[in-house]
Formats: sequence, structure tokens, C-alpha cells
Amino acid sequence: MGTAAAGGGCGARRWLPWLGLCFWAAGAAAARGADNGEVLPDSIPSAPGTLPHFIEEPEDAYIVKSNPIALRCKARPAMQIFFKCNGEWVHQNEHVSEESLDESSGLKVREVFINVTRQQVEDFHGPEDYWCQCVAWSHLGTSKSRKASVRIAYLRKNFEQDPQGREVPIEGMIVLHCRPPEGVPAAEVEWLKNEEPIDSAQDENIDTRADHNLIIRQARLSDSGNYTCMAANIVAKRRSLSATVVVYVDGSWEVWSEWSVCSPECEHLRIRECTAPPPRNGGKFCEGLSQESENCTDGLCILGIENASDIALYSGLGAAIVAVAVLVIGVTLYRRSHSDYGVDVIDSSALTGNSLLLNPAMQPDLTVSRTYSGPICLQDPLDKELMTESSLFNPLSDIKVKVQSSFMVSLGVSERAEYHGKNHSGTFPHGNNRGFSTIHPRNKTPYIQNLSSLPTRTELRTTGVFGHLGGRLVMPNTGVSLLIPHGAIPEENSWEIYMSINQGEPSLQSDGSEVLLSPEVTCGPPDMLVTTPFALTIPHCADVSSEHWNIHLKKRTQQGKWEEVMSVEDESTSCYCLLDPFACHVLLDSFGTYALTGEPITDCAVKQLKVAVFGCMSCNSLDYNLRVYCVDNTPCAFQEVVSDERHQGGQLLEEPKLLHFKGNTFSLQISVLDIPPFLWRIKPFTACQEVPFSRVWSSNRQPLHCAFSLERYTPTTTQLSCKICIRQLKGHEQILQVQTSILESERETITFFAQEDSTFPAQTGPKAFKIPYSIRQRICATFDTPNAKGKDWQMLAQKNSINRNLSYFATQSSPSAVILNLWEARHQQDGDLDSLACALEEIGRTHTKLSNITESQLEEADFNYSRQNGL
Repeated sequence: MGTAAAGGGCGARRWLPWLGLCFWAAGAAAARGADNGEVLPDSIPSAPGTLPHFIEEPEDAYIVKSNPIALRCKARPAMQIFFKCNGEWVHQNEHVSEESLDESSGLKVREVFINVTRQQVEDFHGPEDYWCQCVAWSHLGTSKSRKASVRIAYLRKNFEQDPQGREVPIEGMIVLHCRPPEGVPAAEVEWLKNEEPIDSAQDENIDTRADHNLIIRQARLSDSGNYTCMAANIVAKRRSLSATVVVYVDGSWEVWSEWSVCSPECEHLRIRECTAPPPRNGGKFCEGLSQESENCTDGLCILGIENASDIALYSGLGAAIVAVAVLVIGVTLYRRSHSDYGVDVIDSSALTGNSLLLNPAMQPDLTVSRTYSGPICLQDPLDKELMTESSLFNPLSDIKVKVQSSFMVSLGVSERAEYHGKNHSGTFPHGNNRGFSTIHPRNKTPYIQNLSSLPTRTELRTTGVFGHLGGRLVMPNTGVSLLIPHGAIPEENSWEIYMSINQGEPSLQSDGSEVLLSPEVTCGPPDMLVTTPFALTIPHCADVSSEHWNIHLKKRTQQGKWEEVMSVEDESTSCYCLLDPFACHVLLDSFGTYALTGEPITDCAVKQLKVAVFGCMSCNSLDYNLRVYCVDNTPCAFQEVVSDERHQGGQLLEEPKLLHFKGNTFSLQISVLDIPPFLWRIKPFTACQEVPFSRVWSSNRQPLHCAFSLERYTPTTTQLSCKICIRQLKGHEQILQVQTSILESERETITFFAQEDSTFPAQTGPKAFKIPYSIRQRICATFDTPNAKGKDWQMLAQKNSINRNLSYFATQSSPSAVILNLWEARHQQDGDLDSLACALEEIGRTHTKLSNITESQLEEADFNYSRQNGL
């Protein structure tokens, strides 16, 4: 009865007992239901008519500062329209509605809008953005509109990456990177050149579409200028720091002019100028001579020959006398000023003028009371026929020369001055400190090296068979390795891949101030094609600094010539170089022979040298020989030294140390200090030896060592302790402490090189990689997809310290996969997955935090910063 009475109040309108109200009062009921925490049904029982059709649906909106935004809905036919936000009905009082009639159809049209405030959005904490949608009713039922999200708009102050200034050669590629500030909505980027907008649509040479970067494919002189990255959204505009781009032109020589007429001096000349083109904007001046002269009579010029010859004779005699006097005075002053240790310093370059040392067949004059005992400091010759096997300690072969002088008598060594011993030459590859490890004994027994397990030079080559699963090829104890990524070789294919190190005279001859910084590494076969870049790791000996070095990657052509692939600081889409402190990791798509060269920019450029001392007994039972090596700090360089010393019976007496050798033109001094008196004595004139700068700086991997001969007073002396001081004048110094037994039975065996990279030179399949394949696939799937918040492969690169030449990765089918290949190459020794996991965790935490930042918090931070800096 109550139900009928209640239903009777509805009249012709339908009574809905499960709602407790009439159908036409659904709007009011909705409002009441919202107040009481009730939820309206998604549909109402059908009735004759038409479902509502939305003419206008709510659009995504952004709240700028504190201004509310309006969301609108319009539908027909519609008796009521209400908004639902985040799953809850909006109160009726917050709706503003308008009703009209569609004249064409005669259907009722209703339009409703609500305001959403900043406070409402800030107070909402859910798994997704704040959202609202409309629900419209007609006689037939309900219709729902699309969901519209509402976000707080902001734009941070600082760019994530500002463009950097560049100096590029004409027709080179210019890539200016720009990563705009974090913002909602994402900022749009525009480039300015000299404060004028750049329109890439009108210049095919310029591309501004690739990840906000500006790419100029072939630099022109007109491209020089100041470039600025502009970022803007609905909140604000931001300007990056300006980057100055200089396009320079290196000078080139015109062709030689015709020879001039023959002069009275019987010479003619020709000239050429550096104008084709002339250097511009700081480009290099032309190399070579600008003027050349030669005799124009084929040596038949006789005009005035008698007078000319007389003048030349007397001039030559006078000049020779003056030169000798100046040389004697200069040498005397030099030796006095450089005797820091109270001993004579003798330039090893004097050896080149000593015919007795270079020609053992010459018989010495035994009547003179002088000694031929200059410093025994040589670069190992490759040609055994030029230097005899005993050239280091017996420069006169089997001839024993007894010489006497008053100075030697005063030293108490007048009885003899003889050198004995053997020396085998060798060459150096290169390495880093991570290529070996030192195990110290528990007691303080001498630090001695066990050389028996090390490979010989013929073993500096390795091979392996690789297929679709990829793998890693390692040259044991050299720092050289090759990473073949998964999928680089097509399925059902396999290749025998090899890798070798040039151990002979380097084929890459340095030009000018350029020096070789790495071994020459060959990988092949050369005709093999890969579908994704492989990673080649080459050790180097440079103290890396872009301020002091300009380092280049070079490749040998089939004709045997070397050509530059790229400078490690350049932008390139053909290959990528990542320079670590001790090695360079190169991403390549073709096999061949590669090497690193360096051009010092300042005198502060530093080569890292490894210094070590070896010792062995000589033929004379009372003598003990010390050999001090200064080699490039690369593992393969030291490995060859160790191999040579093994053949000579040499023992490593102290842990090798690192010497920073500057390109300041000052020479290297090596001295033996603190020799125990009354137990040992050193051969005269050899306690301190000096090596010219050029022989150390441009050694081209030839082993450089100095030899010292010590003599025991009695055979009962079996312990030796002394110090070896290696220092560059006005530069770095290192001390090697020698404390050893000269008896082999009293020495302790200590392994020097680490064994982890020599057990399995070739690893194939999943075991060769540190990152499991399933995890790798998930990382690539996540970061290869562009993300509005910047959570993409560029952020992955940044968190792994890859901050330059990102355009190379943009050209790859999977940038994230190539970045992970580079990570694998860099971490082949430690396999530090924790660092990668931390980087991924930091990316997720950073973007979660950024998504919750409000504009008021950003503005407050900016205000505090300005106040602290007096702005």
C-alpha cells in the first residue's frame, strides 16, 4: 500500500522501487546519493526513445597556477547530465546546466559544466591522474563520455642538458643536444641562431626533429654563430645557455710555382702559398715548406769557386772552434746543475756517437787512460743483427778493456772497468692497472715475480667461433677484448672470428706532435657483416683530459695507409667511442685494424708510464744486473717485457708503479740510491742516467730501459737493498724499493697477472654476458619506447655516464640494446650488476618524484633560490 502510494505520486512517470524515487527525479536522487555515499547504477531500465549522444565531451585540461578549469558536456536527447570524478559523483550544486531544443530533430539538448580547482587535484592521491567523465540519461538509458584527465601544469627552470659549443671543420656534422626542462605538458622546443628562429623546413641541411636536437649535416661557414634552445609550454618559456659554433677551414697548399731563373749562386727556387683555401676561423695553417731551392747546374757551377771555397774553409774552421768551446762549457754547466744526487748525469743520447758501442768489431785503444762507460740506457732494437746479444752489459762483445784514470783510482775501482751480461730485445704492447693484480706475501719476503706461466709473444692472437647468440673474445692479459652482441650474426650462420696485436714495428707512423697511445689491434675476418654494432675494447696510456689531449681513432686501409675514423670528442653516426681512464670502448660495424693516437694540446698532456725493475745474476758471479723499464701503461706492453725477462732469467723485484710523464719537453732521470756500503758498489758513471724527452714521449712501443751493474765485495753477500728513483725533470717522481735475495732458492713465487680473463679467451652464448637475456629484453622494451616524462633510452644513457654523441644511438633500431652492449664492454672485469640496478631504480624513483611535484613547490623553491642569491 505504501509502495502504491509512493508510486502514485509519480503519476505517468515510472516508479523505481529499488531506487526509492521516480525516474525523472534521477538527477536529484543522484545528488542525494552522492551526499549519502551511495552510487548510482550505470544504466536505467529501458524505455521508448533514444540513447543520449554526446555532442561535446570533456577534454584533457591543465591547471595553470591557481586558476580553476571548466569541464563541459553536451548531449541529446538528455533529461539529466551529471559528472563523475575519480569514480565518485559530483554534487548537484557544483553543476551548471543549460537546456535547449534541437530545431532539426526536435530533441532536447542539455549542456553541463563544472569547475575543477587546484586544491581538488592536489588532494587526490590515486594510481592515475585526476579524471572526470559525464553520464547522461534519456528515456532509453544512459551513456558515458570519455574520461578527461586534469593535471597541474608546470615547467621547471633548468634544462636537463644545455647545448655545448663546438668547433667543427667545414662539411663536418654538427649535433647540438638539447633536453628541455621537465614539464607538464611536455615542452615544445624551438632553436634560435643569433636570436633568430631556425626554420628547418626551408633548409634541407638542417634537421630539428630528432629528440629536440639540432643536426646540421654538412657544416658551412655561414653556420657559425650562437645557438640557443627555447622550451615552452602553457606555463612559461625557458632559454638554454647559448652554444657558440665555429666552422673552420684548414689551409691547403697551392701547387708549386715554376722554377725561377738560375741565380749567380747557381740556385733556383719555387714557392707556393697557403691560399687554396686559406685557413679561416682558427683552422690549421698549411704543413710543409712554402719555399724550396736546389742547385740548377747539376753541380757544374764553377763561378768564383776558389774564392768561395777559401771563405767557406776559414768560416767553417772558425765556426767549429767556437762550437766546440761552447759545447764544452755547456756540458760542464749542465752536469753541475743536474747532479741532484751527487753523481754524474750522462745523456744516453751520447751512445749514438760511440762507435765502439755500435761496432764491436772495432778494436779499442788500450793505451788511453779513459773509460768508455757512458749510461747503459737503450731502446730494445728489433734487429738483432744491429746489436749483439750481449750489447747491454758487454758493449765491446768479448773484449775485456782495462782502463785507468785518476778519477777511477780515487773511487777505489781502478782494478778494472768491465761490463758483462746478456740482453734480449723485445717490443711492447699496452695495458691498464686492471689487467693485473698483485698478491703480497704475508711476511716481508722480497716481492718476486713468477714468469713461468706467462705466454710468449707468439700467443698474442686468439680466435673463436661465434653464432647468433654472440659472445666475447678476450686477449689474455692485454686489456684487448671483442664483444659480439646477441643477434649480430644472422641465425644459422657462424663465423670464426680472430683478434691479434701487432708486436713488431708499428705501421702507424706518427706525424708531427701526434703520438701512438695504444696497440694496433686487428679483428676479423674483414668481409664479415654484422646486423648490430660490436664493441672493441682497446687499452691506452693517456691521462684522459679533453683540455690537454685531442685523441683520434684510426683505421688501416687495405693499401696499408692509416686514415682517421673520428675524434673521440666528435659527433658521428658511423661509430661511437667511449674513453675510460685506461681503455677506449668502440662501437663498430666493420672489422679491420684500429689504433688510438693523441695530439697534445698543451704541455700538461700526460702519458702514463709503467716503471718496473728486474734483476738477474751476470756471468761474473760477483755482479748483479738491474734493468729498469719505462713502458706505456697498457697490459700488453708490460706482458712483453715480462716475456723478454723470462727468457733472460730476470726476476721482478718490486711491484710496478705509475709515472705521469708530461709533454713539457723535460727529460727522464733514473738513479740508483742507498746502496749498502761495504757490501755492494755500482759501476762508475752509471749511478744516474738520463733519457731525452723525445725517446720517452714518442717511443712508439719500443721497450725503453736502463741497465745498472752492481758488484758484491764478497760472495757471501746474498741480500740486496736499494732504491730506484725515476723522475721527470720538473715533473712526477716514483721510487721503487728493492729488497731481494739474489739466490733463486730463497725467492718466493708470486703470481702477478690476474687469471680471470685468461682461462676462457672465447666465451659464447648467454654465459658471455653479465645481464641475463630476459632482463635485457625487458629493459629494452621499457626504454626504447618514447615517454612524455623523459623515461626513455636517453635517460638510460645519462645514468650510465653516456652524455655525448647521442645521435649515434638514435640511428639504431634499439638504442637501449646498444647502450647495454656498451655497458657489457665496460664491465667485463667486475660485472657490477648492482650499479646497473641502482641506475634503473634511480630512474624510476626520479620520475615518480617528479610526477608528484606541484607548481607551488617549484615556485617556492625558485623563490628561495632567488632570495639566497640576492635576486
